[in-house]
Amino acid sequence: MAKSVDLNTDAGESYGRWVLVDEGQLFRYVTSANVACGFHAGDPTSIWRTVRLAKSLGVSVGAHPGFPDLMGFGRREMSVNVEELKSYVVYQLGALDAFLRVEGMRMQHVKTHGALYNMAWVREDYARAVAEAVHSYDPKLVLVAPYGSVAARAAEELGLRVAYEAFIDRGYMSDGRLAPRGTPGALVTDLEKILERVVSIVDRGTVLSVDGKPVEVRAHTLCIHGDSPGAVEIARAVNQRLRELGVELRPIARVV
Repeated sequence: MAKSVDLNTDAGESYGRWVLVDEGQLFRYVTSANVACGFHAGDPTSIWRTVRLAKSLGVSVGAHPGFPDLMGFGRREMSVNVEELKSYVVYQLGALDAFLRVEGMRMQHVKTHGALYNMAWVREDYARAVAEAVHSYDPKLVLVAPYGSVAARAAEELGLRVAYEAFIDRGYMSDGRLAPRGTPGALVTDLEKILERVVSIVDRGTVLSVDGKPVEVRAHTLCIHGDSPGAVEIARAVNQRLRELGVELRPIARVV
């Protein structure tokens, strides 16, 4: 059984008058927040509001950069050259960092979003571009990436600390990657199944794939998607179950 683990959620993804989730409740049960930086979601007002809320509740903040794709919520693949991609990442880190500086906070980590996360999982050029962008901005930042991914390897080769991430509300394929959204088993919404997955991941380092095969998933941090149905209830239950198991909840930088 893992002695400590981070519980993270994607945040700051509201836009204008549209509110995605009640972060005031969600943040009571997580230890780190991946805050959108305006490319796939979020606007200056919502991002600042999320940063202030995280500060007030003691939640550590990291950047959640994605492709410039508000209409598709950053979940559509894009073809860009590596220099362009690096500029996208640096730009977004700077945008979030401005609000953190105003609030007297430091950026803890970087976790890419959606299609960029999935493409950097397997693509050497995208993985290295992201790692180089993060390293050039601040080599002390932690990069969040899946265990065994190209993204994790590229970051480690540059000397970045890497936090391995596992998903408790998303289905895995037998090759260890996430099942594409819209396919059977891609989203896990049953609370009891989610709690079973939590125990399996932190106790045995495995999770069952959508076709019933065990998949190795080492994890410093567990993700709860803010746009998952019942995200607050899921976070509350997972937080409680981990504490019952004697697992200490800590921010990413204190787990890696």
